[in-house]
Amino acid sequence: MTAREEERALVAQVEGHLLLAATREEGRRAAARLADRFGWLTDSQRTDLERHFETEYAALARMSWHRTAQRAEQLRHEYESRYRSLRQLLLVGFLLACALPTATVLLTLAARAPL
Repeated sequence: MTAREEERALVAQVEGHLLLAATREEGRRAAARLADRFGWLTDSQRTDLERHFETEYAALARMSWHRTAQRAEQLRHEYESRYRSLRQLLLVGFLLACALPTATVLLTLAARAPL
């Protein structure tokens, strides 16, 4: 692995940790807001509710990230396929653009040549 690849891997890992930490904090805040709506809960019930909510929040976020990554991979394949098709079409167009004047010049020279 090159230094550049190691650097990218480290950055991706740090970004992942930051994203996970932010998601956990969002889950905690959302859990606290939910538990606040139930003022009659005991402390242990509130803690239990918050813990379950945080767990579900993180699971939903993970599923969302997974679906997003799958869709990104699918789009990448679609775009790469389209890019290859367009590149081939451009190559054919370029070859035709080169061949047509060449053929015209050759036919003109052949018509002028003495038999």
